[in-house]
Amino acid sequence: MKKLINIAIIALTIYSCESQTKDETTKIVGGRCEGCEALLEYGDKKLSNIDTLPKFEASEPKLKITGTVYQKDGKTPASNIILYIYHTNENGIYETKGDEKGWAKRHGYIRGWIKTNSDGSYTFYTFRPSSYPNTSAPQHIHMTVKEPNTNAYYVDDIMFEDDKFLTNEFKERLGQRAGSGVVLPKMENGILHVKRDVILGRNIPDYD
Repeated sequence: MKKLINIAIIALTIYSCESQTKDETTKIVGGRCEGCEALLEYGDKKLSNIDTLPKFEASEPKLKITGTVYQKDGKTPASNIILYIYHTNENGIYETKGDEKGWAKRHGYIRGWIKTNSDGSYTFYTFRPSSYPNTSAPQHIHMTVKEPNTNAYYVDDIMFEDDKFLTNEFKERLGQRAGSGVVLPKMENGILHVKRDVILGRNIPDYD
């Protein structure tokens, strides 16, 4: 009995130390972020700096998103940064299969994750989403960021300069979180290419 009590005390001590370490090293930034927990839903998937989202092969127009994640100075590449993206399908719906769990029930299964390496670069292969049905909402791709010592926080959506719904008035309301998410697609070898660099902490509340 005494041995079991000692084991329990040791386990509790380890848990307490781990919790304190997590609390001490996790910086809370970015403000309220409903659904940011989805960034951690990659399960046992081994992340690299390249990911291909579901339906890429079957959907048009195909889209290649590239960029570099920088430290706040906008010059130093940032490694070990997780990026999570999700978007609607060709009908403007967050498509599900019916067996989703967690935030996939709302975000759908067209989503992906990367982790940057030493040069901070990343690539997603996906397709261009559609606007929400019967609305004038611009086409967009949601993006969430997780640094090693912060909570997950959202950055400006990727939006398309040639989208008729992306008006100048709408662009003026954007927060420029982690830099601008407005991109201009260019067709190369049958795939639209866009570049969205991410500058950690830029215009992110409580970052400094």
